[in-house]
Amino acid sequence: MQTSVMSLQNPTVAFTTPPNYAARLSNLLSLSGYTPLWCPTLLIQPLPSTLAPFLSPHSLRPFSAIAFTSRTAIQALLQAATSLSHPPLPPEGPTFTLAALGKDADLIDAQFLSAFCTNSNRLCVLVPPTATPTALAAALGDGRGRRVLCPVPRVIGVNEPPVVPGFLQELRRGRWVPVRVEAYETRWAGPRCAEGIVTASEEGGLDALVFTSTAEVEGLLQSLKEFGLGFADLRRRCPRLVVAAHGPVTAAGAQRLGVEVDVVSSRFGSFDGVIEVLNVTFSRFRV
Repeated sequence: MQTSVMSLQNPTVAFTTPPNYAARLSNLLSLSGYTPLWCPTLLIQPLPSTLAPFLSPHSLRPFSAIAFTSRTAIQALLQAATSLSHPPLPPEGPTFTLAALGKDADLIDAQFLSAFCTNSNRLCVLVPPTATPTALAAALGDGRGRRVLCPVPRVIGVNEPPVVPGFLQELRRGRWVPVRVEAYETRWAGPRCAEGIVTASEEGGLDALVFTSTAEVEGLLQSLKEFGLGFADLRRRCPRLVVAAHGPVTAAGAQRLGVEVDVVSSRFGSFDGVIEVLNVTFSRFRV
């Protein structure tokens, strides 16, 4: 089937992003003239209780930093910290680093800092120039045997992508002692989660598909299998389907799973980058 020029005035862009990121991406798509189709393949649930033992009085004393590789990790720690009677980090002591990626670091705002420590001068917020876990490990520099707390997901229903284990290994190579804590749960959204994408493809109304993590791709493939489909069937139904990845890490993960990616955002500190590559791609078809 050939996609009509008229349909490309407001191309339908499906995205599999979990709920905590969905509103931001959906809004950007709408502002850029796309028709968003949200079909989350993962659900995320903070687990603040797992962080509580690390935030009780004096528990952070052995640590020099916290490294956040996701927005949800920051939200989980804030939720745990605000439930305490006192901020978990004492006001006196050496500089403590809070490291995060790209736009996720916007969550480490005045509210977060005051909930974490009454002395903001003790805190250093570190954001690497490139929003990847590898860049984060590099930005943290030589750990010299110090401990870094790493709030990461407990993955259920899909395989854990190699990103977090790789990040922990890079920290070890940098002479850090990473302490992994499962701060939130990432769970497959279930066998029907691809239903909206399947329906849109049947009607030839699917123009693009955006992935923002490797686990999303696996979740989609598992659901497609429940419908008796593979990713090739989406391609067959929608020959001009554009598959976009939010950054090279997601692109590499998708391709390991057998999903060919057409465009990759090179500016992946925020979702603006993936919107840009979609704009460039669809400008060839729009009139």
